[in-house]
Amino acid sequence: MLEKFTPNQRLLLAVALSFAFFIGYTTLFPPQAPNENDANASAKVALKPNTAQTDIAEPLNTGAVSNVKTVKTDTLTTINSKEFTLKIDTLGRISSIVLKNTKHDNKEGKLAELVSATGPKPLQVRFADEALDAVAQKTPYASNVDDIVLGENGKAEVLLTQALNGLNVTKKVTFYADGHYEVVMSLSDEKRYFVYLGQHPQINEEMMTVVGGMVYAGDNQTTIFEDGDVEGRVGFSNVHLVSAFDQYYATIFYDFDAATPVYVERDINDNPVSYLEGTNVFAFKGYIGPKEYKTLEAINPILTNAIEFGMFTFIAAPIFKVLMWLHGLFGNWGWAIIALTALIRMFLYPLTQKGMVSMQKIKEIAPKIKEVQAKYKGDPQRMNAAVMEMYKKHGANPLGGCLPLLLQIPVFFAIYRVLLNSVELQGAPWILWVTDLSRMDPYYILPILMGATMYYQQKITPSNFTDPLQEKIFKFLPVIFTFFFFTFPAGLVLYWFINNIFSIAQQYLVNRQFAAARIIRHEAHLAEKHHEKN
Repeated sequence: MLEKFTPNQRLLLAVALSFAFFIGYTTLFPPQAPNENDANASAKVALKPNTAQTDIAEPLNTGAVSNVKTVKTDTLTTINSKEFTLKIDTLGRISSIVLKNTKHDNKEGKLAELVSATGPKPLQVRFADEALDAVAQKTPYASNVDDIVLGENGKAEVLLTQALNGLNVTKKVTFYADGHYEVVMSLSDEKRYFVYLGQHPQINEEMMTVVGGMVYAGDNQTTIFEDGDVEGRVGFSNVHLVSAFDQYYATIFYDFDAATPVYVERDINDNPVSYLEGTNVFAFKGYIGPKEYKTLEAINPILTNAIEFGMFTFIAAPIFKVLMWLHGLFGNWGWAIIALTALIRMFLYPLTQKGMVSMQKIKEIAPKIKEVQAKYKGDPQRMNAAVMEMYKKHGANPLGGCLPLLLQIPVFFAIYRVLLNSVELQGAPWILWVTDLSRMDPYYILPILMGATMYYQQKITPSNFTDPLQEKIFKFLPVIFTFFFFTFPAGLVLYWFINNIFSIAQQYLVNRQFAAARIIRHEAHLAEKHHEKN
C-alpha cells in the first residue's frame, strides 16, 4: 500500500507515526522508579580503567566501599532561607533540600524534595581503606550550629567534624541563599577518599526528557550518562563541572582543581553515580536547585553548561537565549513563545515556501502523470523516464516537499526540548485558564485547538491520494496527536498551535497564488480562442 504514496506523503507519514509511537510508548511504559532496597544504591563496578584517561589513577576497592551499609542517621543542622530548607545529617551529608515556592511542587502537590531518598547523598565521603570506611559510616559528625536562618543575600558557615581513631575529618561548608555552597575539606593525615555528588532530584519526569549525569570537561566537551544506560566506570580529568540532573533540577559540583579525578560509575539500576577524589586539603563548590539560567549565570557562568537540550543542543541553546530575550521584551513567557514561533517561521519561510509550492505543482500535473503511468503501464522503465520528463517540463520536484521538511526537523526537535526543559516556565501564566505553562492545560483547550488547526491545515494542503484508506490514515493523525498532547506542557502545545496557525496562513497564500495563476491561464486561453475565432 505504501508504494502508492508520493515521496512527500511517505516522509510525512513516517515522521508523524514515529513521533506518535514514541510518545505513546513513553506514556504507556514510563521509566521505572529507582530500587529503594539499598539506601546507598551500591555500585556494581566493572574494574576496567578508562583508556581515554590513562592519567587518572584507579580508585581502590570502591565497589566494596559502596557496599558498606550506613547506620540510621538523624538531622544534625537545619538551614532555612526564603527559597529552601536544607538539612545536614549525622554523617555530614546534605540529606534534604525542600523548595518552598509552590511552583516547584510535584504532581501530587507536595513540596519539591531535591535530595533523592535512594543512593549516595551530596557531600557523602567514602574511604578507599575498607576498615576505615566501615568505622566512618558508623561515626557521627559534630556541628558547631544546630539551626540557621539565611537572609535573602546572606550566607552561613557550618563546621562539621568527625573523629576516626586518630584521623580527624573537617568539613567547612558555607551556604548561600541562592542555593550554592562552598566546601573546604581537610584531613589530619593522608588518606585516599572520595566525595559523592549524590543522585539526581526525582520530582517530575516528563516523557522524552533526559535524566542522569553529566560531565563538562576539557574544551567544551559534554558527556551525558542517562539513567539505566551506564556501564562500568569512566574517569575524567580537567573537569569544569559534574552534574546529576532531571528535567528541571540539578545537583552540581564545580570550581575544583583541574587535576581532580572525577569518576562516574553505575549503581544497581545502571544509573550514574558521580564522585570526586579528594586531597588532604580539598576545596570545591556545589549547587542544588532549579536549572534557571539567570540564577546559574549569576553564581558562575560555567554553571549554565549544566543546562542541556539533547543532541540538538547546538540549535536549542541559541533558541533558548532568544526566548529569554523575548521574555524580557514582553514580560510573559506565553507571549514570548508566540513571538519565538513567529521569528522561527520567518527564518524557515523560504524552506516552507519552496515545499508548499512544490506540492502545489505536483498536484496540478497529477492528472497528466496518471495519464503517462497508464500509457506505459507495461513498461516501468519508459514510464519512470516519462514521469521524470513531465516533472522537469513543469518545474516540479518530487522531493521538493521532502527536503525542506527534513531540514526543519532538527529545528522543531530543538524547540521541543527547549520548551520541555525550561524550568523558567514553571508557574508562568499566559492568559485566563493557562496559569502554568510547564503543566498540562487543565481544560484541554489548547490541545483541542492544536488538533483542530492541524486538521484544517491538512484539509487545505494539496494531496494526491488514490486510495481512500490512505486518506483516512492521514485524516486520523490529528486525532492521535490531540490525544497525546492532552498531557503535554501547555507551553509546548501553545507553540504547536501557533505554528499551525502560521502554516495555515502560508498555505492559504500559496493556494491563492496558484488559484490566481490558474485564472490568468484560463483567461489567456479564452482570449486566445476568441482571437483564433475572429
